[in-house]
Amino acid sequence: MKVAEAVGRALAAAGVDRVFGVVGSGNFRLTNGAIAGGARFVAARHEGGAATMADAYARMSGTVAALSVHQGPGLTNALTGVAEAAKSRTPLVVLAAEATEPRSNFHVDQEALAHAVGAVPVRVTSAEGAVEETCAAVGLAVHERRTVLLNLPLHVQALDVPEGALDRAEPPAARAAVEPSAAGTAALTALLEQAQRPVFVAGRGARTLGGRDALVELADHYGALLATSAVARGLFQGSPWSLDVSGGFSSPRAAELIERADLIVGWGCALNMWTMRHGRLIGPDTAVVQVDDDPSALGAHRALRLGVTGDVELTARRALEGAVGGPRQGYRTAAVEASIAARVRWRDVPYEDTGTRERIDPRTLSIALDDLLPAERVIGVDSGNFMGYPSMFLSVPDHQGLCFTQAFQSIGLGLATAVGAALAHPDRLPVAALGDGGALMGAAELDTVRRLGLPMVVIVYNDDAYGAEVHHFAPDGHPLDTVVFPPTDIAAIGRGYGFEAVTVKTPDDLRPVRHWLTGPRSNPLLIDAKIVSDQGAWWLEEAFRGH
Repeated sequence: MKVAEAVGRALAAAGVDRVFGVVGSGNFRLTNGAIAGGARFVAARHEGGAATMADAYARMSGTVAALSVHQGPGLTNALTGVAEAAKSRTPLVVLAAEATEPRSNFHVDQEALAHAVGAVPVRVTSAEGAVEETCAAVGLAVHERRTVLLNLPLHVQALDVPEGALDRAEPPAARAAVEPSAAGTAALTALLEQAQRPVFVAGRGARTLGGRDALVELADHYGALLATSAVARGLFQGSPWSLDVSGGFSSPRAAELIERADLIVGWGCALNMWTMRHGRLIGPDTAVVQVDDDPSALGAHRALRLGVTGDVELTARRALEGAVGGPRQGYRTAAVEASIAARVRWRDVPYEDTGTRERIDPRTLSIALDDLLPAERVIGVDSGNFMGYPSMFLSVPDHQGLCFTQAFQSIGLGLATAVGAALAHPDRLPVAALGDGGALMGAAELDTVRRLGLPMVVIVYNDDAYGAEVHHFAPDGHPLDTVVFPPTDIAAIGRGYGFEAVTVKTPDDLRPVRHWLTGPRSNPLLIDAKIVSDQGAWWLEEAFRGH
């Protein structure tokens, strides 16, 4: 057996059940090896889409995924998606063929590329060690939650592996939960005992059923209100004390309640400029605590009263074990509960509909779609001026309802995000929410949606522009010719890929969506929504602040 096939088989034996990619000569044999080993291969139309699909699948399945690419341009095409995964600490193994001969037209410094985007570069160096090095790469991705670039030199791929080499391939041990120190949990309990208005903000590190349950129990005892980062949206869905998302996406009432907190505890959450609105959600006398199992994350974005290194679930349970006395009212008054019920959801915030006969208000569009689409959904969102509307006006059933690949803030990733999320949750209706710019950037993956038979709804918030730049620069009188485009019939593009498609200008135009939902859904649906573009989204000022 050649190294190329052995690496693919070892990858599958190490527990990677899904490989995404675009196959060329350099990664043909190793991809087929992974398939022969039992992994499912998902062919994308562009390496950038494949990388984002793999990222989204790993996030939403809770497993390690893999990306397979050709040497040189195969890797460079994938780099934006790899950067997003690396910045998000997604456990992902990137299998990249490598041309080590400097005179090869495929030669680039692939190790340097990995370092440049925050991935960890490793290499298969010999036939004798190929299986162990592959399994070690998977272990590194799992145990350190890193995106690992496994370079596979072409000349090494062609070597013969020793007899029985695959016998040593096995999955890595499960990542051990980090036990917090007794002093850390005691200090946290002491702050909770003193707090009158505590707020918990949960991030990606809390996105597990055990983490949610432990946080809910601790919050119930101390009367804490519950919020999440955008990435963890839905974690506290159904709780009468949930403020939904903290940060730039917060509704006015949610922001008010967070600002009034005397204690904010970030659980597996970076408390970065987006989640804390550049610190404006933190009052002058508010104590800030951060709990994370990665000690380097503590205090990385703001000063802390206390940092605790530990697993979210374990830390919350240890803090509750140290509680003194019975449950407390804390922030949970009848008036607060009533205001949360009436005013925290964005759809309940009054607004003036600015729609016309030719353009629909994105808020009206999103609310109407929220009412139409089934509750069991998984949403992938692209970046852009529009992104807050689907992210906040479309409800999610739980913490698996939204896949938010926004660490790098690149447009064009939303459709591939939805594909990866859909494959991780085949029992839910996949929804891709895109701007027109991102939709056209990622249009090649419309073919992937149709080819995989995904019953996906693709919503394009189409303002015929890069809206974020329009609204950022227009007030100062800058020319906008570079960021405004002639109208594009994106519905026609969708039909060309085999989608059913509808153009929406008013709420009445959504009737075909209802018909599609009640039908067989044999083809995916694309909604080309012509939205008004008279103002920037509410979160836009946050996005540009400090840049």
